[in-house]
Amino acid sequence: MTTQKHRLAEMTFREFEARLPEKPVIIIPLGSQEEQGPSCPMGDYQLTEVIADRVAEQAGAVVAPIMPFGYADYFRTVPGGIALRPETFSAVLEDMIVNFLDHDLVKVVILNGHSGNAALIDMTVRRIKKERGVLVPAIHLWRSVPDSVFNPLYGDDAPRAKGHGADPLTSVYKHLFPDMMRPDLEERPGEFGTMLGLPTAGLGAVKFQGVDVTIPVDVTDRCANGIAGGDPAVASADKGEAIVNYLVTFCADFVAHLKGAETRTHKGE
Repeated sequence: MTTQKHRLAEMTFREFEARLPEKPVIIIPLGSQEEQGPSCPMGDYQLTEVIADRVAEQAGAVVAPIMPFGYADYFRTVPGGIALRPETFSAVLEDMIVNFLDHDLVKVVILNGHSGNAALIDMTVRRIKKERGVLVPAIHLWRSVPDSVFNPLYGDDAPRAKGHGADPLTSVYKHLFPDMMRPDLEERPGEFGTMLGLPTAGLGAVKFQGVDVTIPVDVTDRCANGIAGGDPAVASADKGEAIVNYLVTFCADFVAHLKGAETRTHKGE
């Protein structure tokens, strides 16, 4: 008995063709190639790729090959990153989705592993809704871990755990790709930089009288070691395993819901 494949890249076109009558849910995984602090690999898309693969297998969906590059302009000052222009990212994402819509596969969900992609995903799926009359939902993985799951894992360390260069990605890396980690290079958060004589707030603002004022912050404006928030010292493989297990279950439950949902708006707007 042949086991049903769930990775599109591994299917022959006849195998995929045979799946068409069931109208499978198609998973589009997205990530980024960017710095993640001194001790983590830059290819964070690898994390999304594993999670999306497990979701597809568990939910009986089909996972498309990952788009490994995202919109990450604020990391251009660090060598090794590959960031797409906004118009390039949006065009590639739309092309990926429309290839399935053209074959009447209208149950498509995006699993996004880079928060910087979020605004462009929204812009793209709104255009698809207007022009093709199809709703394409997106799950932003690292924003999808609720405090009710996150806080018990970290206890008193929860307030200092989250941030770029820290968790949840560092713990997930330690769980999924421990051999790629460089614990000998791990650093603690340093002093954060200023712009306009004001303290930077993350990668997109400065603080003025306690209020975020948006400004184009590069990661090197914020910090010298790429740890733009959080403390990687509180990360662990056990925490990463719990986060991955939660995300796979959550996303698989959503895919199951999507199978029975109507994604057509019946007309363009």
